[in-house]
Amino acid sequence: MAISGGTYVIVQHASYLRDHGFSITLAVQEPFTQETLLWHDEAPKLRCVPFEQAKSDSFDLVIATWWKTALEIGDFNAERYGYFVQSIESRFYPADELPLQALVDSTYHLPVSYVTEATWIRAHLLKYFGQSAALVRNGIRKDIYQPSGSTVAARQPGKPRILVEGHFGVSFKNTALAIRLTHEAGAKDIWVLTGSPVGWIPKASRVFSRVPMVATPEIYRSCDILVKLSTVEGMFGPPLEMFHCGGTAVVLDVSGHDEYIVDGLNSRVVSRSNVDGVVDAIRVLLNDADLLQQLKNGAHQTAEDWPSWSESSAQFHAWVTACLEDPAVDRAAVSELATKAWSDYGRDERQRLAANPTRVRRHKLSVLATRLPQSVIRGAKQFEAAAEVLLGNRTVL
Repeated sequence: MAISGGTYVIVQHASYLRDHGFSITLAVQEPFTQETLLWHDEAPKLRCVPFEQAKSDSFDLVIATWWKTALEIGDFNAERYGYFVQSIESRFYPADELPLQALVDSTYHLPVSYVTEATWIRAHLLKYFGQSAALVRNGIRKDIYQPSGSTVAARQPGKPRILVEGHFGVSFKNTALAIRLTHEAGAKDIWVLTGSPVGWIPKASRVFSRVPMVATPEIYRSCDILVKLSTVEGMFGPPLEMFHCGGTAVVLDVSGHDEYIVDGLNSRVVSRSNVDGVVDAIRVLLNDADLLQQLKNGAHQTAEDWPSWSESSAQFHAWVTACLEDPAVDRAAVSELATKAWSDYGRDERQRLAANPTRVRRHKLSVLATRLPQSVIRGAKQFEAAAEVLLGNRTVL
């Protein structure tokens, strides 16, 4: 339940269903407290229970929301099951971890009902796994994300301010690279919005860490250009949020960007292989006030035309209703597929690690690191983020 775009989407749909007569439970795999939920104004109002506790309840419909929950969905007592696929999550992991990628992809064979948020994911599921998924694009909180309202600091004409958004320590987010390239382009005022526990970042004027969702618009409204260089997304939200708050964006041609981002109309879109192109795009916007305003105007029109969360969640509601009218799912078949997937993964991963003992030692160190005091972990995260900015490669990952 910590801050993430995927959790944000889940909370929005769950809140809508609750408000329209459903009894909603969020079964949470990772440890959480009431404080964990405070970043989203609706999360504390939902029934959130530990994963294992929820397995002792009975439900009409259980929906997996990422691959780790999908592999345990058969352990829940229900007649019907669904899978909300927000990305092809095998892409989250390095190419040398083939057993893990195969484990993640195995979940897309589950004989359940599917729904997704992006056209490219729906096409991928059909082409590679034969799954027909409903499409429900993400909405936006138009009551919060607006062009007018409070700011942290007013925009300054002729001096565009850059906002870099994303977690550190996640290779495909490329957050540190975005800061370095923005600085290389000549930006003098770079702000960072992140879910990572950091207090300062080299080359950044301001750092905003783990900010509650309702407070993010005043940060967006203070900046002119969002630079987000992630290479794995479903349908990412920050550029759309920036559009609603009066800004534009520079992004890579990541899968899903084309749901609402159009190069030269509302943003600049650069090829993933063109690092110099990112620098050039930012530099031009820093120095061409007319082009910057043109893209802002296009972004504003995109925002005007985009659906609210109420409209989006109404479609999700329709999918849920359809699921409840479908025949019961074969729970044994669901569990059998998960058991086989874990067995295959165990066999293949043992073979992979046997061929490279160094990886076993690294894994043991990672496990030990999770048992350190939180203050030590936060310090390590701070050091890691700073090192990424100062020492990272000039390469998109």
